[in-house]
Amino acid sequence: MSILNKKITTVKMREALFIKQGTEKWKEYENKKTHNPDELAEAFIAITDDLAYAKTFYPKSNTTKYLNGLAAGFHQSIYKNKKEKTSRFVTFWRDELPLIFYQYRKQLLYSFLFFIVFVLMGVLSAKYDNNFVKLIMGDDYVNMTNDNIAKGDPFGVYKQGSSTLMFLQIAINNVKVALIFFVLGMLFSVGTLFVSLQNGIMLGSFQYYFFSKGLGWQSILVIWIHGTLEISSFIIAGAAGLILGNSLLFPKTYTRLVSLKNGARDGLKISIGIIPIILTAAFFESFVTRHTEMPVWLSISILAASLVFMIWYVILYPKHINKKTNLNKPYTDETTD
Repeated sequence: MSILNKKITTVKMREALFIKQGTEKWKEYENKKTHNPDELAEAFIAITDDLAYAKTFYPKSNTTKYLNGLAAGFHQSIYKNKKEKTSRFVTFWRDELPLIFYQYRKQLLYSFLFFIVFVLMGVLSAKYDNNFVKLIMGDDYVNMTNDNIAKGDPFGVYKQGSSTLMFLQIAINNVKVALIFFVLGMLFSVGTLFVSLQNGIMLGSFQYYFFSKGLGWQSILVIWIHGTLEISSFIIAGAAGLILGNSLLFPKTYTRLVSLKNGARDGLKISIGIIPIILTAAFFESFVTRHTEMPVWLSISILAASLVFMIWYVILYPKHINKKTNLNKPYTDETTD
């Protein structure tokens, strides 16, 4: 017998002994129905100790997967039975949503990268096809904008009608779009990517149009007052759709049904969680963007503040709070790949 085979045999023997020594205890914990926080904490510590050992010596073993699921169950029980000092409404946006962002940071990155690619496709298409912008934005919109440019007011479209009515229309439409991003994830993520493609190409061609008219910098100062939050929310909604779709495509150690439930739950939380951002963007577009005469410093300040907030709340703060609370969920590795 080779040295490698001997080592493998030794490891298997040690794992068998480890299972024999722990089986009775694990079954007892598995059937534990107590809601006593101290008992739950004690069992959770014992299980995580065994899980840490198993991950060290048998990382790909079914035993490790079993202990991983068992520890996850205890973690959820502890979390549910923890007394909340503040309202659920506050803790959702303060703690829960940022932790979901951290858990699914890969999907957020993928959604961002896909959207950037689609925007570039829109830019290139508009650059090399003079009719592309009209095809995407419609003849009426392009003709109206051309007329506004001729009048010296290229962004006059944002000044039309009642601010309140515009706010309601934009808010309802953008919430609907965000939910479409999420729901179409059921089509194995392809539906979400298609919606991202549509919006990315539209944004790319729209932005290129103003650059081609020599209004690129001015368009950024005006459009991105609301666009920073609006486009960010669409990218996040795209991530929610990918979470849902990937739960069907890659269930990992879960059954496909359980994986789908987890993906649907977390994706829906994200979709609901970004509604305040969408409403804020709609407010900016309806009540602020129309003031195209505002000082450049004010426009840059609003745009920069929006961008800094999104980077902080979606990327930096989730990382900080995850580290602060030491919330290293045993099942995180199962859901973030």
